[in-house]
Amino acid sequence: MDGFVPVSENLSMMGSHNIFGTNSQISENDTSSQHTAEVDGSSQINRCMAALEHSTIKVPYEVLNRKFRTAQKVLEREVSAVAACTSEMQAALSGSPMPRPQQLTQMIRGVMSQVSSLKRKAREAVAGEVECARAVRRRIEHLDQAGKGSAAARAAWESTRIDRLITDFLLREGCYRTAKKLVELRNIKSLTNLGLFENAYEVEQSLERRDVSKCLAWCHENKTKLKKLNSSLEFNIRIQEFIDMIKRNERMSAVWHARKYFSAQDCKQLPSIPQCMALLAFPADTKIPEYQVLLSDSRWQDLIQQFRDENLRLYHLSLQATFTVVVQAGLSALKTPQCYKSNKESFNPDCPVCVPTLNSLAKELPYAHCSQSRLVCFLSGETMNENNLPLMLPNGYVYGSNALEAQAAANNGEVFCPRSETKFQLSDAQKVFVM
Repeated sequence: MDGFVPVSENLSMMGSHNIFGTNSQISENDTSSQHTAEVDGSSQINRCMAALEHSTIKVPYEVLNRKFRTAQKVLEREVSAVAACTSEMQAALSGSPMPRPQQLTQMIRGVMSQVSSLKRKAREAVAGEVECARAVRRRIEHLDQAGKGSAAARAAWESTRIDRLITDFLLREGCYRTAKKLVELRNIKSLTNLGLFENAYEVEQSLERRDVSKCLAWCHENKTKLKKLNSSLEFNIRIQEFIDMIKRNERMSAVWHARKYFSAQDCKQLPSIPQCMALLAFPADTKIPEYQVLLSDSRWQDLIQQFRDENLRLYHLSLQATFTVVVQAGLSALKTPQCYKSNKESFNPDCPVCVPTLNSLAKELPYAHCSQSRLVCFLSGETMNENNLPLMLPNGYVYGSNALEAQAAANNGEVFCPRSETKFQLSDAQKVFVM
């Protein structure tokens, strides 16, 4: 029967009166129920934040952690330089003969220069770390406002959240300029990871131009972490360099390149090396399928996609955008077999899954799990229950009594069925009882 819409919560069909309690008891129970509902809603929001907003806090925290470690190494070098200058001056003063005033002045200036350099770099490091800490704080404060305040404040927060999710999705898909315009329009730069992806965008642009220098520099900068992740990005770039030399018929250069970069590779990469080296024996226009794949220009797109994935892994981000997860969860929660019946008349115009575009996206998703369903009137969209009884017209279609009675009152007892485009008398409708 048309109009079945699943829900995830049981519907209460009980009355509002209580024949066993007094008015004060009813008030206390209502207050307790309201408090319980608020607590449940708050805990549900907290679970949602923990599950979906991990990257919102994780990225600035990882940036802060990286700046801290970089600053630590820089300051250690500067402190060692200051200590070396100081030791040199002390050794000169304790030795014999005593240094001349000009030499002593030069040593003191050297120590002062090193101390000034240490002070400047320490100031820069602290400023960078403070800015990252403020970014973390701003995002925590933003997430802390979830579900709080007036209805307008909650609506504004949800709107900002949707903008953030769409921005993250666009950045992951490589639509950097569109994402940047959205960030500027909504003024949400401090709540997005635009800076992280802007750096990645430069690397991707260079790979599209068949230039691997920036990507290799990125690999060198993050060498330690990429090694922990067992990344093969740098190896694949070296493979691509080798292939490009084969295409240019620079075979001796390719041999020297292989000797320099392939011999020190991890054992996991060894199976790929013999197939790559076999290209030396074939022309660049070979018709052998295995080597045509290696010589194909599509490898550059594979490198771009691998770089995107490695950049996400580097900051402990999932490979799937939060926006995708939210859309899939929402479609799955609303998806029913009714949405995929061949009869188009069974589609609910208010159901997102019944929309053709979203219908195809939800095709592989699981159906909603519901312990109890409810009937919804096709005409009014209201739930059919004891206050809005389901009535069946002679053609078999079922509508709510409120909508049919409103039509009958305006049309001298006649009602119109929009799906069969026929008219009936309200007295011909029959009550429907759902067991």
